[in-house]
Amino acid sequence: MLFNSINFAIFLPIVFILYWYFAKSLKIQNALLLISSYFFYACWDWRFMFLLLFSTFLDYFTGLKMQNSQNQKEKRNWFWLSIVVNLGFLGFFKYYNFFAESFAESVSYFGWKISPVLLKVILPVGISFYTFHGLSYVIDIYKNKIKAESNFVDYAVFVSFFPLLVAGPIERATHLLPQIKKRRNFDYAQAADGLRQILWGLLKKIVIADNCAEIANQIFGNSSDMNGSSLFLGAIFFTFQIYGDFSGYSDIALGTARLFGIELLRNFAFPYFSRDIAEFWRRWHISLSSWFKDYLYIPLGGSKGGNWMRIRNVFIIFIVSGFWHGANWTFIVWGILNALFILPSVVMKTNRNNLEIVAKDRILPTFKELMQMMITFILIVFAWIFFRAENIGHAISYIKGIFSPSLITYPNFDKIDDMLTAIILIVVFLLVEWLGRENQYAIEGIKNFNSKSIRWLCYIMILFVIYFYGNFGESIEFIYFQF
Repeated sequence: MLFNSINFAIFLPIVFILYWYFAKSLKIQNALLLISSYFFYACWDWRFMFLLLFSTFLDYFTGLKMQNSQNQKEKRNWFWLSIVVNLGFLGFFKYYNFFAESFAESVSYFGWKISPVLLKVILPVGISFYTFHGLSYVIDIYKNKIKAESNFVDYAVFVSFFPLLVAGPIERATHLLPQIKKRRNFDYAQAADGLRQILWGLLKKIVIADNCAEIANQIFGNSSDMNGSSLFLGAIFFTFQIYGDFSGYSDIALGTARLFGIELLRNFAFPYFSRDIAEFWRRWHISLSSWFKDYLYIPLGGSKGGNWMRIRNVFIIFIVSGFWHGANWTFIVWGILNALFILPSVVMKTNRNNLEIVAKDRILPTFKELMQMMITFILIVFAWIFFRAENIGHAISYIKGIFSPSLITYPNFDKIDDMLTAIILIVVFLLVEWLGRENQYAIEGIKNFNSKSIRWLCYIMILFVIYFYGNFGESIEFIYFQF
């Protein structure tokens, strides 16, 4: 059930009405959220419901066992049972074929021919996200940061709350569980803010991401026939496709959660206005970046110790992050590139120089800030080529095509009118994002207009843009569903 589908447009109001008008107690509210979440997930493929339920029962059960352990050894055994089984399922479904094919390819260099047995299974949607929900829960219990949750329904809602179930943000028990266990009362301002953020998320997905996808897919799919300028623009369009797609999903998820009185973790904070790669990674997929920081980077030693330890930890984090995104060497190279980009600032300890949003309390950036943003953006675009490419060879040939004499020629893309329309939409979109960059999301400031007429005029204009420029053809799934 896609967020931008008719089915979800029917599903959400029904759950909303039942939740606020018929669920009169906290117990009924949470039971309704759980039933709705399982129905939402079953709409993708009901067979994978059993995997979600098993993962939920496993972490709930091992959490209680750790809580009631008589000694540290027993606690550690239950902890590792949860870790190994969770990562085992994730590895089996997501990485088995990758490792099997990579092993066969590596031994072929020594003259050995192996035909690996490959699995013909569909990757369960959202498995990386709900697995990380459970992992953070059991790790926090093991480290005595939280107590195990005794109410199964409450814990199950934490794992499978439908706005975040299939593509995040990756929540923490310390943040979400207290909200689930607390009675929610309807808050008009919170619900209105949720609808506003949903509206902006839909524009990002339907207008920006899906229009950019049409062009980026054609250029990447026919890259050998494209000249350098078309390939360059294709990389730019994918850069905005993945941002509009994933941050649009996150906006809809956060807005939907607000309709039910729940605040999820912020996942994006205007990353393309970053002045260096370190700032970009504080603003892009924030919940995953912070997850890796808290549960991998800091336990490895973080930025403590000498330069070699910091360099090692940076590469581990970004290689694991790349591998988390998918079983393909392109993701690993993408991770390595980001590690290389961020390394100078980590070694020179300048990676926390830009903590505030750029040009705070100012309309325009300084020339230095503008140059920093442009350089950072170019590095991001370059790395995204590997993220989007089918394989390493495709990425290298694509980059070679860009850095050819045809880079300064007119694009040979057939649908040049569609390209020009998409460029105009991106420019207007960036302008709105820039003006709203100090808010939680770009159009949050609309609520501050005193005139109700002006507020509604803004909403009507956004709906107008969605209606006339949105891509309402064949539904394009959110990119991060595959992760």
